[in-house]
Amino acid sequence: MTDASDSTPLDVMEVFGYRGIGTLAERMGIEFLELTAERAVARMPVEGNTQPLGLVHGGAYVVLAESLGSTAANLHAGPGKVAMGIEINASHSGSATQGWVIGTCTAIHLGRSLATHQIEVDDENGRRLSTVRITNIIKDRRPDQVFEKS
Repeated sequence: MTDASDSTPLDVMEVFGYRGIGTLAERMGIEFLELTAERAVARMPVEGNTQPLGLVHGGAYVVLAESLGSTAANLHAGPGKVAMGIEINASHSGSATQGWVIGTCTAIHLGRSLATHQIEVDDENGRRLSTVRITNIIKDRRPDQVFEKS
C-alpha cells in the first residue's frame, strides 16, 4: 500500500507532456502518486469532499476512481488518441472521516478500442472503502479536442 502522507505527488503534465488531471480533480485535491497505463495510484483528502454527515461523499470516491482510470487509459491510448469513460460502477463498503483516501488503479484490459480498469479505494489504514470498475473507449482525437491547461 502507498503511504499517502509520505508520498510526493507527480506532475501529470510532465508525464503526458500535454495535459493535466482536469479542474474537477484539482478542486477535489486529487494528487497522483504513480502513473502508468497498467497501474496508477492517487490520493484525495477527506476534508472538502464530505457529505453532510462528515463522511466522504460516495460521488467523491467515483471522481477519484474515474480520474485514475481515465488518466491511465489516456496514457495507454497515447498521443493522437483520446480515452473517454463509457461505463462505471461502484460498490461502497466503508467510509472515511479524516485524513486521505488512496485509490489504486489496476488494468484489467488494455486493447486498441477499449481499456478497463479496477480501482480500489482504501483509507490510510488499508481498509477498503469502495471498489470501482471503469471502461473507456479509445478513439482518434479530433483537432477540436484540446486538453485543459493546468
